[in-house]
Amino acid sequence: MKKEGQVRIPSGCAVAAVIARDGERMSGSCVADAMVPMHERSNGLGGGFAGYGIYPEYKDFYAFHFFFDSRATRKECEAFLKERFEIVQSEIIPTRKTPAITDEPIIWRYFAAPLQSELRIWARSRR
Repeated sequence: MKKEGQVRIPSGCAVAAVIARDGERMSGSCVADAMVPMHERSNGLGGGFAGYGIYPEYKDFYAFHFFFDSRATRKECEAFLKERFEIVQSEIIPTRKTPAITDEPIIWRYFAAPLQSELRIWARSRR
């Protein structure tokens, strides 16, 4: 049987995690450094991140991060979200420009809470 690296596995991915047990704020550089070897993972999509507690001012809300190809796609996605969530904040995610990247996506974040009507529908479906 061929191993990872000898064959391209479409769903191959990796995980890195860090936690501050004392609850203190910390730099994300250690996680970013851990992602370096995952840059070219087997499916060619690069690495990804998930975080908990990175937005303490929005601790009671979901944080959704999206990469959009166009404003029209962003508006379409936002309409979908508004049908299911109360959006409490919506903003572009600040990025550092890199000259080598010429067709960058629109990177946007939403902080949202599920609509009460959606929660009732979900609760009924769980019975």
